[in-house]
Parts: sequence; C-alpha cells; structure tokens
Amino acid sequence: MASNISTVNTETVLRTENLNIYYGNFLAVRDIWLDIPKNRVTAFIGPSGCGKSTLLRCYNRLNDLIESFRAEGKVYYYDKNLYAPDIDPVEVRRRIGMVFQKPNPFPKSIYDNIVFGAKINGYKGNMDELVEKSLRQAALWDEVKDKLRQSGLSLSGGQQQRLCIARAIAVQPEIILMDEPCSALDPISTLRIEELIHELKEQYTIVIVTHNMQQAARVSDMTAFFNVQRSEQGGRSGYLVEYDATESIFNNPKQEDTRDYVSGRFG
Repeated sequence: MASNISTVNTETVLRTENLNIYYGNFLAVRDIWLDIPKNRVTAFIGPSGCGKSTLLRCYNRLNDLIESFRAEGKVYYYDKNLYAPDIDPVEVRRRIGMVFQKPNPFPKSIYDNIVFGAKINGYKGNMDELVEKSLRQAALWDEVKDKLRQSGLSLSGGQQQRLCIARAIAVQPEIILMDEPCSALDPISTLRIEELIHELKEQYTIVIVTHNMQQAARVSDMTAFFNVQRSEQGGRSGYLVEYDATESIFNNPKQEDTRDYVSGRFG
C-alpha cells in the first residue's frame, strides 16, 4: 500500500485493493488502495475528471449499468468482495444506498417515495412507522407530516433532497453514498443537509463527493484527494494522491499537489 495513505483507528467497512476502473480500453481510475472507516464521513475531493464519482459508484455497483465498464482489483464490504461472481448487485445496493447530485424523487406521493424500496425488498413491518422514522431521520417529518399524500415533486429542492435521503434510509442500508448532494441547492438548504450528515453518521457510514472545499472541511472526518495524470498516449487517468484525517489534509498535507489544491492554486 502506498505510504501516503493513512489509516484511522476504527473498523473498516469498505476497502479497495489495487482497483483499476476501465471504460472499454480507457483506464479512468488507476491503482486505488483505500479504506473507508465505519460511522465516519469520508469526503472525496479533486478536480473534474479525476474519478471521484466513478469510484463512488463502484461501491454499490452502479457502474455495472454502463456497458463498457470494467473493474480490475477488489472492492470489499467487510470481508465480501463486491465483485465476486456470487454477489447480487441488487442486494449490494440495498446495503449501500446512493443520493445523487440532483434531487430525484419518484413521481409519487411523499409516502410512496419512502415505502417503494421497502416493499421491493419485502419489508414486513409497519409502513406508517417506517415512513415516520425515515422522515424524522432525514429531518423532514415536521415539514411534511400533514401532506404525505402529496407528490414528492411538490417539495422545494432542499426538501426533495432530504426526501431522497429518507428514501435511501428506509431500506435500512449501512452505508450512504452521496454524489455532490448539495450542488443544486441554495446555501440554506446546503447547511441543512450538512447538519443532517453530521447526525446521520451516528448510525451510518457516509462517503461524499464534493467540489466544495469548505464543505469537505466542515462535514468530513477523513478526506481523500484525487488528481488527474496524463498518459503518454494523451489519456487522463484519475488516481489517489493522499488520504488522511480531514484536519491533516487541509492543515498539514504531506503531498505538494494536495497543498496546492486545497489552497486554491489549481482545480
């Protein structure tokens, strides 16, 4: 493992070992060794095209939906290699949820948005209780409890994103992946999502991709900085430059490229 990667004294829930990600013959992300600690917030930062979102989607096998995608190396969820032949990607996505860049509620009621995944996964408990619990965890219950039968699309952008977080929580995952969850939101809604992330890490492991340096510094415990390297053939591959406690990445990075990026010299 590369010497510029620090570990944290807690249980590892996700681990990549020598991971290379291809689209066809194009090497998009190369040689990733990375441990994600349990019940922490890990931020992925770096310039556009460095593979942050591509790596994030490897953790719940969403890249499988892209025909040209191919992964070499290993991605472990505890001791299970998520790319082993006997692994069901649908079950992976139940345990490892995803919140996307733009809020994407289903064109259904608020209530039906929450119970949709639970029904598919055979949830046998009380649906009303599940809806209330999930919305409370997403800090949305008090705002929508009297309009659960209204369309989720009738909510504001920030509320829609919290609804999507509640929907992810409802299938009872252990990990929540967030791909720039605040980039389409106003500052007040962004602050509410950041506060929510702090609350959720008590029960969930969170990995967030963000272009906002201040956000990464505010919400994360660990930060991974990725950069882009050009090959002799003119291609561009993303790679991990440095991974450490967020405070160290922003205040005392070991790599010059990291220092230049977090100080705004390039990006």
